[in-house]
Amino acid sequence: MRNEVESRATVLGEYIIEHDATVRAAAKVFKISKSTVHKDVTERLRAHDPELWRAVKVVLERNKEERHIRGGLATRRKYKGI
Repeated sequence: MRNEVESRATVLGEYIIEHDATVRAAAKVFKISKSTVHKDVTERLRAHDPELWRAVKVVLERNKEERHIRGGLATRRKYKGI
């Protein structure tokens, strides 16, 4: 069971880095909850593979900084009817 969780965390981390994905996007692709993705790549990955965790952390921090821009663009598309 533990190996399964660790390997899932590794796969999620690699996916996030490779696709520059958000937690929400990764959750959708792997059909698991956002909470599970977040826990896997922040807590479990840190203990299992610290180097990969640091790389994922960079992507997640950038996503966090850009979050307000994506939200504004989504609102704009909503009201333009796109």
